[in-house]
Amino acid sequence: MKTVERSLIKELNEHNNMHINLSVAQLVEKILRYQEGSLTSTGAIRATTGKYTGRSPEDKFIVKDEVCADFVDWGKVNRPIEEKVFDNLYRKVIDYLKEKDELYQFQGFAGADKNYRLPIQVINEYAWHNLFSRQLFITPTDEELENHQAEFTVVSAPNFKADPAVDGTNSETFILISFKKRVVLIGGTEYAGEIKKSIFSVMNYLLPKRDVLSMHCSANVGLEGDVALFFGLSGTGKTTLSADPYRRLIGDDEHGWSPNGVFNIEGGCYAKCINLSEEKEPQIFNAIRYGSVLENVVLNEKSRIPDYDDTTLTENTRAAYPLENIDNIVSPSVAGHPNTIIFLTADASGTLPPISKLTKEQAMYHFLSGYTSKLAGTERGVTEPQATFSACFGSPFLPLAPAKYAEMLGEKIDMYNSNVFLVNTGWTGGSYGVGNRMKLSYTRAMIHSALEGELNSMETVKDEIFGLEIPMHVPGVPDEVLIPKKTWNDQTAYEETAKSLALKFHENFKKFNNASDPIKEAGPVYQG
Repeated sequence: MKTVERSLIKELNEHNNMHINLSVAQLVEKILRYQEGSLTSTGAIRATTGKYTGRSPEDKFIVKDEVCADFVDWGKVNRPIEEKVFDNLYRKVIDYLKEKDELYQFQGFAGADKNYRLPIQVINEYAWHNLFSRQLFITPTDEELENHQAEFTVVSAPNFKADPAVDGTNSETFILISFKKRVVLIGGTEYAGEIKKSIFSVMNYLLPKRDVLSMHCSANVGLEGDVALFFGLSGTGKTTLSADPYRRLIGDDEHGWSPNGVFNIEGGCYAKCINLSEEKEPQIFNAIRYGSVLENVVLNEKSRIPDYDDTTLTENTRAAYPLENIDNIVSPSVAGHPNTIIFLTADASGTLPPISKLTKEQAMYHFLSGYTSKLAGTERGVTEPQATFSACFGSPFLPLAPAKYAEMLGEKIDMYNSNVFLVNTGWTGGSYGVGNRMKLSYTRAMIHSALEGELNSMETVKDEIFGLEIPMHVPGVPDEVLIPKKTWNDQTAYEETAKSLALKFHENFKKFNNASDPIKEAGPVYQG
């Protein structure tokens, strides 16, 4: 790979007060000195992000040029923007940052496997964003830093706001990716998640070109070396369910699956904090300590104790912390090929089974469908769950056509005989507003049985609407919970709701008309 175009970046690097690779302690000092955040009772930094408390997908663009024009799956997700628009904003942002008293630069890597990692640098206007970057990406050793040459750069200027009429953006906010210049340009938003997800999008473009499947999933490994993947969109439980005291964590959100096995793309975790408690999620709760970053979490003014139940600022409260803050991790974050693959969905309709074993064709159908309910706070304007289909459980971050990732996954399932399950962490006993969220203890029990192989030979019953094979018994879970219909008081309402969801699956899958007939036929039985 060629290194990033350096002309404008060089201007920033020559800034008199460009702080490069500050330690955690130094960054914390800067954050407190400039009142960018507050120190909490746990020693973590709490920062708020103003009016943007989630991603801004309508403001994300990819520069359409000769480098990527023939490869990117252009459309609503991958919105094209002209090169001259990027160049104009790039110049403006650099000029803006050059006037700042202090800037911060982090140099590190994306990708724990040294054969496939991407050297990156992140240049920030805020010290707390730089601390976030340091905790989320992979920090080099002193020796690695000596030879570090960034191949992609993120430039983040949250206080620089675009003028759509002049700059050609959708709003004051912009997240622009140039694969030609190897630069991500972020402005107009303080939400730190844009930094993390922009690099994930970059990796989703680069890795498949090297025969590596990039995945929006968490991963862990058992005592005997068995590897599990957990796919799912934000809020479905990837971080929570992969943080298992009896299994070692590989990573909580982004991975690559190479011919060597699975590797984490990141060096940290970005966990949702809503209703976090030590009792329910001890690993995450105890990982939030000195050096961690809490985003939009409400604090007690006097004690500075975080109130994880308070949604005053947003439901999308977050914690960023390094993997080292969790005791049982794999270091480095690499492991073998997956034995078990879990597709997580938070079904707000309350009609999908809490767990079902998928055939290969069903696995491909549900991977391409990527159904879940978009939860409040993960994106601007989302205030209650909305049914959504996100191809490969990560459509907002996939520059290539979903079929490319699905094809690679299917090949690997065949090659390594991986078992695949669909797990609903959403509602039971009724839809959102009537039923309740599935108990975490039940979901953990189901996943434990799947990982231990107990469900491979378990007697199943076929769901009449969705055609899914539901285990009739799972240790630790009441039998009636396994069959959604049995948990509803109003059977007519259940039928209507389930059939409505089945039709949504069929309607969504029409866009995959090139899929094989066996995959198309693996969807819901009910056709309307």
